[in-house]
Amino acid sequence: MTTLRIYPIPAFRDNYIWIIHNTTSATVIDPGDAHPVLDYLQSNKLQLESILITHHHSDHTGGNGMLLDRFDVPVYGPIHETIPTVTHPLQGGDTVHLPLLSLSLAVIDVPGHTSGHIAYFGSLPGPEKKNILFCGDTLFACGCGRLFEGTPLQMYQSLQKLTDLPEDTLVYCTHEYTLSNISFARTVEPSNSDLQQFEHHANQLRNRNQATIPTNIATEKNCNPFLRCNQSEIIKMASQYAGKKLSEPLDIFIALREWKNNF
Repeated sequence: MTTLRIYPIPAFRDNYIWIIHNTTSATVIDPGDAHPVLDYLQSNKLQLESILITHHHSDHTGGNGMLLDRFDVPVYGPIHETIPTVTHPLQGGDTVHLPLLSLSLAVIDVPGHTSGHIAYFGSLPGPEKKNILFCGDTLFACGCGRLFEGTPLQMYQSLQKLTDLPEDTLVYCTHEYTLSNISFARTVEPSNSDLQQFEHHANQLRNRNQATIPTNIATEKNCNPFLRCNQSEIIKMASQYAGKKLSEPLDIFIALREWKNNF
């Protein structure tokens, strides 16, 4: 069986367009810009099989039209958002089958960043069976997306869904925000040794101009403050920021998200 490759195609200032491919066929996730995708396909002699969309923002959908001018392929995306190019609307519980890649991806509803945001979860074929997650702008390395349309409760619950995935799941988010997110996380939880080690590793990668993505669910549970709302140091720091004693995880999350917005 041919090994699948997952590659980050840089776009704009800090976006990653993810492409999954074997030696002949490819699927692209959140192509905000068609040009770097077309360049990658051409240089690797690949045929586009399908397009997967996590949410409607233009930096995730803007390349659809040009790609569809070149390739007659299905476009999968969230049923609860208006994306004109989507041909196969999806919601949580659905499954996307990509036969040319021998890959199936389960759809997870993760509203919060936008009202109908979805994520894709599956396992790579072959003996290693690596678990993979394409989560758009919901979960970032050491962070989470801003709440443009959804509620804090929706985002909190969406993140809980993702933390319930196997800890070895590789997390493919769509922005290189890692170092700035770590800076905030270190402010919120300065004594976290796992976070300090992750910062060192992320700095090494960026110094070599390499992506800090993917991380994995275990790393996020150990380092990401938005997934650690039950930790005593984070509760203390969030309460100090809010100017009142907080105890409920959702209230901690709300305080952290507001703090990060103004960080």
